Amino acid sequence: MGAPSYASSAIPRPPVTDGGTGVGGRCHSEFMTTQVVLVPGFWLGAWAWDAVAERLRTRGLAAAALTLPGLDGEPSDVGPQDHADAIIAALDQEADRRVLVVHSGAAVPGTMVIDQHPELVDHIVYADTAPVADGFAMNASLSEPTFRLEEVWDEELAGGSMRGLTDEQLATFKERAVPQPGRTVSEPVRLTNPARAQVPATMICTAATAAEYQEFAANGANFLAGLSDYPDLAYVDLPTGHWPMWSMPDELSDLIAGVAQA
Repeated sequence: MGAPSYASSAIPRPPVTDGGTGVGGRCHSEFMTTQVVLVPGFWLGAWAWDAVAERLRTRGLAAAALTLPGLDGEPSDVGPQDHADAIIAALDQEADRRVLVVHSGAAVPGTMVIDQHPELVDHIVYADTAPVADGFAMNASLSEPTFRLEEVWDEELAGGSMRGLTDEQLATFKERAVPQPGRTVSEPVRLTNPARAQVPATMICTAATAAEYQEFAANGANFLAGLSDYPDLAYVDLPTGHWPMWSMPDELSDLIAGVAQA
């Protein structure tokens, strides 16, 4: 199954001295290390977050973008737990603060992470996605070993989810997309820990507004069924398409940094 691949820029920790500025002489507010783990959705690797990760690093944040197992171009029989394990392994337990950002289908392993290890995440950000409910599967009827972008390309393009992307970005997306491991699409999520809802969470709504997503949930949208478990979830509107890391990297970076530096 392999270990996760990710690009990171760690912020060096200052030496511990005895200067009277706090525990061990370390001024926490000045030298606080905040890690932001960026997880792309279906078909994508760490490269999808390049523009956002660069902007976050200029703000002094330790940004790590993941390529989840099975999405490195090598066929691999992996499921949601393998993806959750990869995210858990990428979270730096030495950091003072850890922010997990999940996009689209990465909400599945992201929700599993805060269910299994809520203590490892100080804030979770859902980028045009939402926490899932127990038993959820993106497509439980999928029987193929992989799910390919080309199967939904025309539908997504016609539906407006690719709004805001340039022709060059669309071409890059199509060229670099890799098959999504089938089990990560068809295998139901198992959630058992209500403490996951106590992890501070923000949903950045791009392809639809916050009000629309809440209306969809009230009308029974399966992917949004988990919203009822999170009464304190914060909603932010960022009008664009479903891939804001490409269409509005500056604005998305500002929102993520605002959460990370709160």
